[in-house]
Amino acid sequence: MVAHGLIDTGAILALLKRDDPWHEACQQAFARVMVPLATSTAVLAELFHLLGHNRRDVAAAWGFLRSGAVTVAAIADTDMAELDELMARYHDRPMDFADATLVHLANRESLTTILTIDHNDFETYRIGGRKRFRILPEHLVLS
Repeated sequence: MVAHGLIDTGAILALLKRDDPWHEACQQAFARVMVPLATSTAVLAELFHLLGHNRRDVAAAWGFLRSGAVTVAAIADTDMAELDELMARYHDRPMDFADATLVHLANRESLTTILTIDHNDFETYRIGGRKRFRILPEHLVLS
């Protein structure tokens, strides 16, 4: 399945939780992108960790993931060196492992669009060392 962009943990959470301050903005952005969006197992690990044991939230996450809107792109042993390099390059942020997997997937799959609420980091990260991400939703000032 060919992905048309990437999706990060915070954006998935915002889509699932109506009380999230980013919910409306993420819903509007999600409605404008072509699916599926790629993510990684590291992002899913973060997602389910943050959801905790709330059965309704976990069921909603599974429903979203099985809907076809998201595809899980493989990270293999051969990708570890690049992930290490990315985390070392952005050590001053610091870049977490889930973000490293998404930047790596952007490089590997030639993806430039990401649905994320983590603007500060993804405005800093570069695809191929030079190209900026197209971040959705656009920056939002929360009150």
